[in-house]
Amino acid sequence: MQIKRKIILLFMVFGFTNMFSQETILNLKEAINLAITKSNEAILANTKIETKKLEVNIARNIQYPDFKISGQYLRLTGAKVDLKNSNPNAKSSPVVNELLIGQANVNLPLFSGFKIQNSIKATENLYQAEASKSLQTKEEIAMKVVEYYANLYRAQKSVTLISENLKSAEQRVTDFTDLEKNGVIARNDLLKAKLQLSKVQLSLDEMKKNVSVLNYYLITMLKLPEDYKIGINEHQFDNGKSEFISRNFDDALKNRKDLAAFKFIEKVGENNISIAKSGYFPQIALKAGYASLQLQNVVTVTNALNFGLGFNYDLSSIFKVGKDVKLAKNKLSETKQSQEILYENIKIQVQNASENYNLTLKQNIVYAEAVGQASENYRILKDKYDNGLATTNDLLEADVEQLNSKLNYALSRANSFLKYYEMQSASGLLISSFNLSNK
Repeated sequence: MQIKRKIILLFMVFGFTNMFSQETILNLKEAINLAITKSNEAILANTKIETKKLEVNIARNIQYPDFKISGQYLRLTGAKVDLKNSNPNAKSSPVVNELLIGQANVNLPLFSGFKIQNSIKATENLYQAEASKSLQTKEEIAMKVVEYYANLYRAQKSVTLISENLKSAEQRVTDFTDLEKNGVIARNDLLKAKLQLSKVQLSLDEMKKNVSVLNYYLITMLKLPEDYKIGINEHQFDNGKSEFISRNFDDALKNRKDLAAFKFIEKVGENNISIAKSGYFPQIALKAGYASLQLQNVVTVTNALNFGLGFNYDLSSIFKVGKDVKLAKNKLSETKQSQEILYENIKIQVQNASENYNLTLKQNIVYAEAVGQASENYRILKDKYDNGLATTNDLLEADVEQLNSKLNYALSRANSFLKYYEMQSASGLLISSFNLSNK
C-alpha cells in the first residue's frame, strides 16, 4: 500500500513539473495588446499625455481673474503724526503705536495683445502633439514586439530542427562506431561523424541560449511571470499574407502618428509667433478692490471700494519684440523643414518595406523548393554511400545542406511575417491591423 502511494506521489510530482515546464501559447495579437497597455514605455507615453493635459488646465487659468486678500498689523515706535487740519490749540500729537491695513483686490485681464488666447492654444496643440507621439510610440512598441516574436520563433524552430538533426548525428556516430570496430570504415570517417555531432551540439546550445534570452526579454516587456515560457503557434505564419503588395504612400501620410504630431507642432509655432507679436500691444485689465485702514488714535477707513481700468504698455517693446517675432518665425521654419524630411523618410520607408516584403515572398518559393531538393539529394547520397559509391564527406555535406535548407525555409517564413508587419508599421497601420485600440 505504501509503495502504491509513493508511486502515485511521484507521478503527481513529475506530472506537475512537466506541466509548468511546458510552453504557453501566446499569439502575436495578445503579445502586442499586453505591450501597448502594460509595458513601461506605454505607461510613460500615457503619463506624458496626462502631463500635457495638466499644462493645458494651468494655461487656461491665465484668463480667469486674480483675487488677492492681504492684511497687515504693524507696531509703530515713536511715530510722529502731523495732522494738517487738526485743532491748532491741541497741545500734543496723538499717541500712535499701531497700524492695521486690510485689502482685497481683483484683477481681470481684458486685453493683452491676444497673448492669453494664443498661449492657451499653444498648450492645447502641444497636448494634441503629445497624444500623437504617444500613438506613434505604441506603434513602435508593437513593432518591437513583432521583431522579437519573429526572432523567438526562429530560435525555437531552429532548436526543433537542430535537435532532430542531432538525433540523426548521434545515430550516425553509433552506426559508424560499430562499422569502425568491424573494420568496414576507416577511423577517420568515424572522427568526421563525431566532429559533425559536436558542431550540431554547439549550434543547438547556441539556439537554446537565444530562445532563453528572447523569451526573457519578451516576458519582461509584457510584465509576465519570470517562469513564463512563450510558445508560438507557427500557423500564424500561414495567415493568408502571401499576396504581393504595392506601396501605398497615401495611407502612410494619412495614418502616420509622428507626421500628425508635426502638424500640431507647426500650429504651436504659429501660436508662438502671435505670442511674440503681443508685445506690440498694450495690456488692459479691469481692476477692483476694497481697503480698510486703522491708524491708532488718528484715522479709521472702512468700506473703501475702488474700481477702474489698468493700463500697461512697455514702450521699449517696440524695439525688442521684432527680434522675438523673427526667432519664433525661424523656429516655425525649422519645424516645417523637419516635417518635410519626415515626409520624405516615410515615403522611403514605405517603398523599402513594400519591396522587402515582396522579396521575401519570392525567397519563400525558392527555399520551399530547396527543402525538397536537399532532402532528395541526401536520400540519393545515402543510397550511394550504403553501396560504396559516395564518400563520408559527401554524406555529411548532404546532411548539412538538408538541415540548412530546412532552417532557411523556416527563417524565411518568419522573415516574410516580419516584413509584412514592417510594411504595416511604415504605413502607421500596425496596431489597427490587429483590430486593437491604440489609445
